[in-house]
Amino acid sequence: MFSAEARPPRVSDLAGLLCGPGQIARFGAGDQARLSIVLPDPARAPAVATACAATGIPVTTVHTESGGLAVRTAFRCDLVGLAKAWMRGSVKCVPEGWQLDGPALRMWALAAGRPDERGGYLLALDPHAPETHLPLIAAATRAGLPPARVARGTALRISGTRRVARLVELVGPVPPGAAITEWPRYWGRTAS
Repeated sequence: MFSAEARPPRVSDLAGLLCGPGQIARFGAGDQARLSIVLPDPARAPAVATACAATGIPVTTVHTESGGLAVRTAFRCDLVGLAKAWMRGSVKCVPEGWQLDGPALRMWALAAGRPDERGGYLLALDPHAPETHLPLIAAATRAGLPPARVARGTALRISGTRRVARLVELVGPVPPGAAITEWPRYWGRTAS
C-alpha cells in the first residue's frame, strides 16, 4: 500500500530529498520556492534528475562553492505547498504527523542512502537541521522501519532482516541510472 510503485509520482514525493540534506527556500512574497540538495556522490545526479522529472519538477545540476555537485529546481509556484509544510520561518522542520511512504523513501535513498558494511542501510540526515532527526525517526518507525541514529547522529540505520526487507519492499526496484551497489538489498539481492 505504501510502496514506491503503488501510485504515479507526484510533487509531494520530493519531501524525501528534505528528509536528507535537501533544502527548500521561498522567494519574494513566498509565492515561489526552490528545492536543492548537495549530493554525496556526483554520479547520483542523473538518477535524481530523472526521478524529479517524473514528478513533473525538472532540476538542473550546479557546482557548489565547495566543489560539490547539487541538483536544484527553478523557483516554482508548485513547490510552495512543500515549502509551507517543511518550513517554520526559515528553519526546515518535518511536518507534524508526517507519514513516510515508499515514494518519499525512494527519493531519500536515491539522493542520500547507502549500504553500510554490516548488511544494513544508511539514510543521511541533514546535519544543519538537527531538529528534523527525531521526527524522522518517528516517521520511519511508523512506516515499519524503526532506525538507529549512527555516525554521530548524521544518519539513520535500518538493520535486521525484516526491516531491510521492508525497506526493499517500500523503495521498489533500482531506479534507472542509479548504482545497483548503492540501492537497498537483503540476503544479497536487490529489489526486483
